Amino acid sequence: MTSFYDRHIMPRLIGCACASKPITKQRVKVVPKAAGKVLELGIGGGMNLRFYDPAKVESVSGVDPSDELRAFALAAERPEGLKVEIQKGTAESLPFEDHSFDCVVCTFTLCSVQSPSAALAEARRVLKPGGRFLYCEHGLAPDAGVAKWQGRLEPMWKAIAGGCHLTRPVTASVAAAGFAVTGNDQMYLPGTPRVLGWSEWGEAVPA
Repeated sequence: MTSFYDRHIMPRLIGCACASKPITKQRVKVVPKAAGKVLELGIGGGMNLRFYDPAKVESVSGVDPSDELRAFALAAERPEGLKVEIQKGTAESLPFEDHSFDCVVCTFTLCSVQSPSAALAEARRVLKPGGRFLYCEHGLAPDAGVAKWQGRLEPMWKAIAGGCHLTRPVTASVAAAGFAVTGNDQMYLPGTPRVLGWSEWGEAVPA
């Protein structure tokens, strides 16, 4: 059974953090590139929905294990004409057939899943041949001093932030899961503590 904090406080804290200006700017860099039949891993509170282009996107299917966050997503702002379906589920065990989607979108999700490698394997499984994986995540910083502090703070951070990890590599994990990364960028998010703000984003296709 989940605690009162997990059900009522943590989802709102995550919603506020994930709607910050620096993170919103990161979302805008990747989500509008989605096209065709789209799957969003860990749709959370639906923060990405307003950035999809209904002229290019046939539909968006979102999965998330949190009842509370899915309720926020159902009420989230979105452009007129965007077809959205939201289901309960985890990124590590997707309720979809092989080769079901033209595009998989993953933003600020790999930090908190139980197994990033399993989630990425599932994303690869459900993508059609030639499909695209669009990602934007925060994770392990390249600077040794920052990474050291990330390791020190991670246990406390996980407890208050819904299992969010600070020390998971991003693009390296995508490549290790059998994707060919076709473009990626990285930076520390402005106005964000470095231990929380290392971000990597890009595009990949099944290798």
